[in-house]
Amino acid sequence: MAELIDGKALAKEVRAEVKTRADAFRATHNRSPGLHVVLVGDDPASQIYVRNKERAAAKAGIEGRVHRLPAETSEADLLALIFELNGDDDIDGILVQLPLPDHLHDQTIVDAIDPAKDVDGLHPFNSGLLVVGRKGLRPCTPSGCMRMLEHVGCDPKGQRALVLGRSTLVGKPIALMLLEKHATVTIAHSRTEDLAERVRESDIVVAAVGRANLVQGDWIRDGAVVIDVGINRVDDGTLTGDVDFEGAKDRAAYITPVPGGVGPMTIAMLLSNTVDAAEARIM
Repeated sequence: MAELIDGKALAKEVRAEVKTRADAFRATHNRSPGLHVVLVGDDPASQIYVRNKERAAAKAGIEGRVHRLPAETSEADLLALIFELNGDDDIDGILVQLPLPDHLHDQTIVDAIDPAKDVDGLHPFNSGLLVVGRKGLRPCTPSGCMRMLEHVGCDPKGQRALVLGRSTLVGKPIALMLLEKHATVTIAHSRTEDLAERVRESDIVVAAVGRANLVQGDWIRDGAVVIDVGINRVDDGTLTGDVDFEGAKDRAAYITPVPGGVGPMTIAMLLSNTVDAAEARIM
């Protein structure tokens, strides 16, 4: 029977670490680390995410502000706001909540953020630093997954790791982070042939496809560590991950629940990135 990796409990630890660092920063520099979030439109899920980030930042000693813009905001106006935030020395982190309304281009907006303030870790400059193995701001969800592996004592060195998903948000960056820790990494996706066999041979499985219960429980190798990034709402209204939890928990050594696993860690690592950015900018 697998041991659950409690994302809520671990995120609480990370937020406490962030609070200590933020308080020390304020004592030294006479201001708190600053995080500004830009929300365009009224997407209900995005509003919930932003509200949670706003509350978490306040509790962690980070000076936060949310810029709520109407859905019809033009790209020129949004870019003007980004440039204004880039130039404000009291702002250390800028996050644009994605996805944006259809008439706005996500990548164009992300590219406009000062890489030193890109606390989502999505700017091409920061992506490049990750590729070459240099220090920089890294995407929050993959960073949270790596922290979870560390928490349960899972050293990826020499392990066979399978990453299901190839997005720039999760799949690609976590594959690079696992390579950095000397894992042997395979990237698969929903179109991979013999997917079951790829899962069965893996010591670490990170599922980030966005398809409910794609990974069957009997695919999981005995003693594997399973990090389920997926969060899918099924017909009965409940949330489930990309992995068949009930089947997998009888085989895995460790597994993340959905919800309550990776999700809380994403916000915690965003706060950590904000303090990282603040510290780096004053060095």
